[in-house]
Amino acid sequence: SCARFPLLVFIDADVRLAPDALGRFATFMDRAECDLASGVPRQLTGTWLERLLIPLIQFVLLGFLPLARMRQSKDPALGSAIGQLIIVRREAYEKAGGHAAIWNRIHDGLGLARAFRVAGFRTDLFDATDTANCRMYERAADVWSGLAKNATEAMATPRLILPCSALLFLGQVAPWILAAEGLLAKSPTLIGLAATAITLSLGVRIASAVRFRQPLLATLAHPMSILLLLAIQWQAFLSKWLGRPATWKGRAFDLQASP
Repeated sequence: SCARFPLLVFIDADVRLAPDALGRFATFMDRAECDLASGVPRQLTGTWLERLLIPLIQFVLLGFLPLARMRQSKDPALGSAIGQLIIVRREAYEKAGGHAAIWNRIHDGLGLARAFRVAGFRTDLFDATDTANCRMYERAADVWSGLAKNATEAMATPRLILPCSALLFLGQVAPWILAAEGLLAKSPTLIGLAATAITLSLGVRIASAVRFRQPLLATLAHPMSILLLLAIQWQAFLSKWLGRPATWKGRAFDLQASP
């Protein structure tokens, strides 16, 4: 029985841990004084679609989640976790209802973190690049359907789809369009503005790629990555609006069904 252990670790079957990983996770839990912590493993990629989309996990997470505020607050809206790797204090896990509390959630990491916060517990995130790695998908088709499966519980919600799409498009794609217009119009002002925006945008993406050991070449296609991500979000949003269930590996997820 797991009841005698104070810490529980949940990992996906495709996550590989370093020999000292569990000890380092436990140390983080103590230092952060949290009840649930989730690590972001190093994301391994093979196909072109993996290289374009998977590195955006860290980029979007760091871009939209205010980490300092998250650590100062127990607001459920700021709860976030990566389902690939989660460590919890057993007592808090049981009081929060465990996975039974999120039986109707597709994005189990996000759901569990918010369930902990609703129960009054603290959650946190850590960088597991040095302690874990994972290849989420091995086919391009799985990348698309896998990300779409979780989208409606993340960015592709009625409240977030428009502001998130606007921020990503205007900040990450529009500068490249502006640069093209500046070159065609031979406008030094437009070119200068676009170059500044592109430098800031691409600089952040390159820094993220270096920090999290991601393919550097793929960062040059950053605006294409963002457009693909937005296409997935809008497909997921419209599918849910039309009443089509999310699917994964031939399974349809009916969130109205009983557990």
